[in-house]
Amino acid sequence: MKLSSDYVRQKIADFFNDLIEIGVAGFRVDACKHMWPGDMEAMYSKVSNLNTRWFPANTQPFIFNEVIDLGGEAIGSGEYVHLGRITEFKYCNHIASAFRKQYPISSLKTLGEDWGMLPSGSALVFVDNHDNQRGHGAGGELILTLFEPRPYKLASAFKMAWPYGHVRILSSYRWPGGRMGNDGMGPPSHGDDSIKDVVINADGSCDDGSDHTWTCEHRWRPIGNMAEWRNKAGGEWYNVEHWWDNGGNQLSFSRNGAAFIAFNYEDGGTLSRDFQTGMPAGSYCDVISGDATDSGCTGATINVDGGGMASISIDASSEDPFVAIHVGACAGCGNGGGGVTPGPTTPSGPTSAPTPPPEGYQRTVVQVMAQTMPGQDLFVRGGIDHDQRPGCTENAATSACAVSITHNDMGSTPHYDGYNDWKVGDTKLDWYGAESGQGTHGGVTAVGTPLVWTSDDPTSAGYQPTSKGEHYWMVDMNMNCDETEDGWFEVKAYVTSVGWEGDINQPGTCTGTAGGSRPYSSTNHMARCGKINTFVASSNSCEIDEF
Repeated sequence: MKLSSDYVRQKIADFFNDLIEIGVAGFRVDACKHMWPGDMEAMYSKVSNLNTRWFPANTQPFIFNEVIDLGGEAIGSGEYVHLGRITEFKYCNHIASAFRKQYPISSLKTLGEDWGMLPSGSALVFVDNHDNQRGHGAGGELILTLFEPRPYKLASAFKMAWPYGHVRILSSYRWPGGRMGNDGMGPPSHGDDSIKDVVINADGSCDDGSDHTWTCEHRWRPIGNMAEWRNKAGGEWYNVEHWWDNGGNQLSFSRNGAAFIAFNYEDGGTLSRDFQTGMPAGSYCDVISGDATDSGCTGATINVDGGGMASISIDASSEDPFVAIHVGACAGCGNGGGGVTPGPTTPSGPTSAPTPPPEGYQRTVVQVMAQTMPGQDLFVRGGIDHDQRPGCTENAATSACAVSITHNDMGSTPHYDGYNDWKVGDTKLDWYGAESGQGTHGGVTAVGTPLVWTSDDPTSAGYQPTSKGEHYWMVDMNMNCDETEDGWFEVKAYVTSVGWEGDINQPGTCTGTAGGSRPYSSTNHMARCGKINTFVASSNSCEIDEF
């Protein structure tokens, strides 16, 4: 394939765009390490945004690129991270080694970039894929697959719970001869070679019990229910809290005050102790052994007291020796019902238009999509990186890296109380937290420039005309563009009780009507003064629009 040819690039982009037109939302691109990144970038630049019949305007397709890099390769995965998510094959080996007990699962406490893998925001992770499931590609007998369901479920659950990478679940079929035999066999079929339908059983599974059958791993309760667990925990955005382990194959942790998981993968015995779950008081359904119903739980019920503690016992000899609870599966609130809905619920009309900016300043909006929990607030810190500009100090008032701002009025209903208190005395976008004299709210000190939860729904208390939708946290400010770098500046989100979002590897050019090309690289979001800047927490995506 002559990808250096603009004709070839356009033909491939046309194929992508035809699929986008009928509703396709993303693409896996095979064998990327055999293509020059510059050619791929040129081709991707011709790919359309998603069809607005099904997706919001200016939504880009989700693209992930297959780059096999187990270390020591002539071509490394890091050469492709600006093109989208990258398949992190090292992850398969690391997680399989742990759940094959080549080392204790407690060592997974640091699993991530410190293990020689890509930054979380660039990685697509999985326990197995269609190739290494069969011993092909970056595989071998080490890889865990559906043919070993017990460790496979454990590894998959840990993957879903752990805040590293964008996770993928493989759903496939079983074939006769086992994993390493008949590994080229196609899907279940009839005598005339027509492919069998996937038939869903009464219990939600699709396995017909034969040696050549659809298996639908995504429907296995410990895997399927962990998808919702991960959503409640906040995906990659929220760090691990309340980690505990025994130095061996027992561990537990919580995420975001909304989800808790514990494993007992020892060779025998029962793990019985009081765990700090970090969750609100209540009765929760263990989503590994059952589901939440309107009357209770079909599996075990775990009670959390007012201090977040729960007494839990896990038998190491059980088929699924782990438990998982989250705020979306409380006992008696229905399967996946109940739970916590972030954001305001009181209707309100739109705010008034901002006042004109001071002379020399330009109105600038920064919004970051992040689904937080009640009691958590979002701030941004930023300006110019210390390595980019000399004369930077930790005093926002005098630092050459800080950028002068004034806040526009965004609203005066109770929904805006915290924002309005914290914006008092906030005169700089800087890296240093609260400025001298900056306001407080409810006894909580600001940790940067405050953002407020917004929505594009005019009936919502958080309505802002420039908002991209629910859960977009926004600051509407006037900024001194003369203090930026050619009109560009950096921002990174900081959430109370959690901390910084992950590092960013933003593409060289952003989407939107004012996308533009950044003047230098950064591990932070790069934004433009005088524009509407839209980001997703811990994501490389960026959209910059004119007002």
